[in-house]
Order: sequence, then C-alpha cells, then structure tokens
Amino acid sequence: MGFKDEIKRRRTFGIISHPDAGKTTLTEKLLLFGGAIHVAGAVKSNKIKKTATSDFMEIERQRGISVATSVMGFEYKGHKINILDTPGHQDFAEDTFRTLTACDSVIIVIDVAKGVEAQTRKLMQVCRMRKTPVIVFINKMDRSGKDAFDLLDEIETELQISVNPLSWPINMGPDFKGVYNIYQKNLSLFTPATQTIQETIEFDDLSNPKLEEYIGDDAEILREELDLVSGVYPELNIQEYLDAKIAPVFFGSALNNFGVRELLDAFIQIAPSPLPCQTVERVIEPTEEKFSGFVFKIHANMDPNHRDRIAFVKIVSGVFRRNTAYLHVRNGKKIKFSSPTAFMAEKKSIIEEAYPGDIVGLHDTGNFKIGDTLTEGEKIHFKGIPSFSPELFKYIENADPMKSKQLAKGVDQLMDEGVAQLFTSEFNGRKVIGTVGALQFEVIEYRLLHEYTASCRWEHINLHKACWIKSNDDEQLKEFKKAKYQYIAKDKHGRDVFLADSGYMLQMAQSNYPKLEFHFTSEF
Repeated sequence: MGFKDEIKRRRTFGIISHPDAGKTTLTEKLLLFGGAIHVAGAVKSNKIKKTATSDFMEIERQRGISVATSVMGFEYKGHKINILDTPGHQDFAEDTFRTLTACDSVIIVIDVAKGVEAQTRKLMQVCRMRKTPVIVFINKMDRSGKDAFDLLDEIETELQISVNPLSWPINMGPDFKGVYNIYQKNLSLFTPATQTIQETIEFDDLSNPKLEEYIGDDAEILREELDLVSGVYPELNIQEYLDAKIAPVFFGSALNNFGVRELLDAFIQIAPSPLPCQTVERVIEPTEEKFSGFVFKIHANMDPNHRDRIAFVKIVSGVFRRNTAYLHVRNGKKIKFSSPTAFMAEKKSIIEEAYPGDIVGLHDTGNFKIGDTLTEGEKIHFKGIPSFSPELFKYIENADPMKSKQLAKGVDQLMDEGVAQLFTSEFNGRKVIGTVGALQFEVIEYRLLHEYTASCRWEHINLHKACWIKSNDDEQLKEFKKAKYQYIAKDKHGRDVFLADSGYMLQMAQSNYPKLEFHFTSEF
C-alpha cells in the first residue's frame, strides 16, 4: 500500500462525553466503541468490563471518571482508527483542550436524559474555534429520557451547530426496540441485557408490511417520524460536515454496544483523513514526504512498576521510522527512538513505522515538554497547544522529610504532564500548585503517594489569578517586579508570573503598568 493510501485510510478522533461521575459513565464511554474494539481483539467476551478499556489508572477505576487522556488504535474494515479518550470531568478541561489539537474529528456523547451539559458546551466552543468536524451520539436510549426531536433542537441551540440524524430510535426506555439506520437503509433490533453485535435487517422501503413483523404497531409511528425527519432535515451534505457546519446524529445504548456499528460505519466513510496543521512558519500538509509531529501529552508511570514516562506524539506529515534520528526543534538536538510504541490503552507494542494521523508513544527521559516539535531537520513550531491561567491555588508541602527527593521528582514529572502548573515564589521560594479544578489536587496527592511513594500536604493560599507577564520596556518590568515582589513567581519554564490576590489588584496593575503584557493563556 502506498504512502498516500495509508494516509487516506486513517481516522483520528477524540471522544467528548458528559462529565457524569457515576460508576458506569466511563464504561459506557469506551464501550461506545465496543464493536470496533471487539474486532480489534481488546474485548475477549461479550460480558461487560467493569471499567472502560482506556481508564487504566487505579484512581479512575475507583471514581469511574477519566483523569488522563488515553490513546487507542485499532483496525476496522480496512481503516486504521485512533481514539483519544479525553477526560470528561470539567476539572480536567485543560487536558481535553490540548488533546483536541491532535484530533481531526470529534464524537460527542450526550445522555438522552440529561441532554447537553455545561462542559459539553465549553468543549464545543473549542471544536467550533478549530472548525473540527463533529458527530453526536445520543446515549442510553434503553432508559427514559427526552424526546428525540426535542434533543435535536437542544443540540442545535446549545451547541450552535445544525444537526442531521443518520439513525432514528424506535421508542426509548423499557419500550426501546432498536434503531433505523437512515444512512444505510437498514434496521437493527435491540435485545436488552446483551452486548452482542446485532444483525441488521435491510429495509430500503419502509412501506414494506414486513416491518410490522419486527416492531409491531411501532412500524407506523416510525414511518411518520421518518417522514417528519426527511421533511425537516435535508440529506447529509458531507462537505458541510467536514466544514464543521453540520453534525450527523446517531442514537443507541453504549452499555449494550448498540447503535455503535451504525456510527462507526458512517464514520469511516465521511470522517476526514489526516488534515493539514498550522505552524508559526507555514501550513504542513500530511502528504509531505518529510516527517514532522508534535507532543500533545506527556504521561508518567503508565506502568508504575517501570517508572516509565511517555510522550504522545501526533504524526502530522511523512513517515515516522524506528531507530531514525529526528531533530528536537526546541533544544536543537537529534534524537533516535529505539522503541516507539502504539497503544491499546495501557497495552503497548513496539512499531517500526507510523503515518500521518497516528499517535506514537516515545519513551522520554525528560527531553520533552508539551508542544515540542520533531522533524527531519526543518525548524517549525506547531501552534495552538495552550496552557490556561489556573483558578485554584495551594502551597504544596512535604509531609515526609525522608521522601523529599521522591516528592520533587513526582511534582516535576506530573507538572510536565500538564496535570497542573507549578509556580515558585520569588519572595519565599515556596512552591504553589495551580489547577483548573479542585479534583486535580486530589489526583496529584493520590498519584504522588501511589506512584512515587511521596506524601504531601496542602496549605490554602488566597489568590485570584496567575498571569504570565512580559514587556519590551525592561525598566517598567523591573519596577513592577520590585513593587509586587511578594506576588512574583517563576513557572516551571522560568517565565515570570504575577500571582494576583484579587481582581481589583490585577486591574490596578494593568492600569498602572500599561507597557506590561498580562497573558492568561500561554503557548507552551
């Protein structure tokens, strides 16, 4: 198979789901792709697993939520599919934002009872900003919830995107009988309490009286509803989907692995192959022969027994090859990788080569940070991998003097992952951890203890905002740092940060020092 053919058969997408902390949420989220994963050999039986395949960390198993981005790759009907399973919880939105930079398309999972939730709206803004194509999967149809037409109206209003249903449910809750695949003109019947992949029944003509044999009196209701659907929603315009102007919608029950195949079969037909990427210098096309890629995620201790650290790299152009030296643009050195890995959650396999759209894990000894670029020699810098100003702050203190080295190493590596941000006060040298949400502190404490055997304790600090500061006027910058020396810190990369303790203080600083730039997001 040629280089361009390999690119065409690749699909890379992220999953955005409702951030329900219930124990089944993550199970359902990745079992949404149970049909494909079954084909890939990850699901050995039809019995449901207790946790989603991607949620391999113990804290995720205990809470039933994702706290880290996971990567899965598998073959499906001649296509190589890469899934980036992102944290659904709002406290980990920053990790999700960064992960979306590595996705060519997105699948949004919506609960039939809850509808569109606040976190989904926020993440849709990122998709809209990047013009990322979106498919919607309405989940839990085997439970009672909102009317299908009402849900479609809600999605259009809340997510500000036109919708086009490509499958349609037959009832819901206890009366749920299945879905009709509008896109491929066939019927799938639902069998409760089973995760087997259902056989489809061809139904090009819904006026066929045989339909009553399968769904009884609901046949006439289905005909009426589909007449209404065809009248309200025109036939899918694939280009409008690729331009992120319209979102195809599917219905099903992920927990029962139902309605998934309809989504996947349409997905491999309409979803985009790897897309061009913007750098500071130019646009990189996936068909370019020379390799380029960027680090969008770093994860320490995927296997705690081996203390390994993995940098996730999205291949943007060319072919990545094992044991080939590539330029690390930021530090100007060439690095060779002897064991690049592909992922099925925590299961890894060494690969010889990877193509645009693929996600490769590179063993890292501390060389990488998020946003780093690898190339065959060209000095380019990929854009759009932000760090956001934290909203919650705490001092971190060592609770066990015998484990100070372990704590320092743990904090250093977890900050590299982007779990939170570390600021060191210029005034007293104390270390401040800044996060987007409160749950991140709990995750950091848990992982420090279980992965680094280091105990920490937290001390509250009353801060309003952290912002990066810079200025072309060295005198004014020096004057500002002297006047606000108690509130000046350095981030992990040595950049100046202003820790404002109130909105008023920040506003006055901006007013009194007009030649200073105050930044609330940072490109790594």
